Amino acid sequence: MDKRDIVYTRYLSQTFHNMRQTGLLLASTDGKGKNNIMAIGWGVVGIIWRKPVFMVLVRPSRFTYQLIETTKDFTVNVPSQELEEVVSFCGSISGRRCDKFKEQKLTAIEGKKVKSPIVDECLIHYECRVIHKNDVVPSELAPDIPPMFYSGGNYHRLFFGQILSAYASVKLPPSFISER
Repeated sequence: MDKRDIVYTRYLSQTFHNMRQTGLLLASTDGKGKNNIMAIGWGVVGIIWRKPVFMVLVRPSRFTYQLIETTKDFTVNVPSQELEEVVSFCGSISGRRCDKFKEQKLTAIEGKKVKSPIVDECLIHYECRVIHKNDVVPSELAPDIPPMFYSGGNYHRLFFGQILSAYASVKLPPSFISER
């Protein structure tokens, strides 16, 4: 699919809308040819240390966690609504047991500035290099959060990824381009 570079803020409202509705695809690699994607529904974009940052949360039990720890980068990919079942699959199956790209007939394209691939079938892509990481501190959470999200422990690590590159499909669907 043809892509064009964009300013990372260009489609943030659509990115956040998709994160809430369908989810996004977080892609990572071990740097030796093993790629993985997982669904994410949480993330933050902002300016930290004068750098554009996409912050993602990944539990230590996830295969993606060890891949990001290894290569220190990741990509965030914004799927269309038509990929909802793919996102659901990628959020329910471990990449330790299967190649999700192959299983879902997705194309892993080498990142422009990071080792991790993008998901070619997605509409928007953010390439990120980890510039900081921080673990959720259970004692610092509001009391209502652990019972809802951490009943079994397994607290997230926050990966602060400097956005090095952002690009979009040349032909975005009208429903995606429209203001939300």
